Amino acid sequence: MASVSRLGRRKDASRWPRMSSSFWAVLLLTALLLLYCGQLAAGTCEIVTLDRDSSQPRRTIARQTARCACKKGQIAGTTRARPACVDAGIVRKKQWCEMVPCLEDEGCDLLVNRSGWTCTQPGGRVKTTTAL
Repeated sequence: MASVSRLGRRKDASRWPRMSSSFWAVLLLTALLLLYCGQLAAGTCEIVTLDRDSSQPRRTIARQTARCACKKGQIAGTTRARPACVDAGIVRKKQWCEMVPCLEDEGCDLLVNRSGWTCTQPGGRVKTTTAL
């Protein structure tokens, strides 16, 4: 019985394993880094999925999904053919060309029903984008 009472009073018999403080600091920093890496910086976007369908001759249908962390008053959109955070008023008014969705050498035109836009390259090739 004497050995049982001595174990209960030992200072190193705690519930948490005794490790150096640097071990716990590294563990905490690793956990914080893992949490931070899953977050996007405010005002930025990243492409999550990109699918291309070239089954039809002379036509390619591309669908992409982007994840954005937009600031207040902004919404996910397209700038210079890349996902970006744009002013929410552009999307609300369907004035798509105001967000400058085409590349520098391309011309932007709204579709007649304002469901999207076209980007026309100097050689005459036309890219049509419809918003969902």
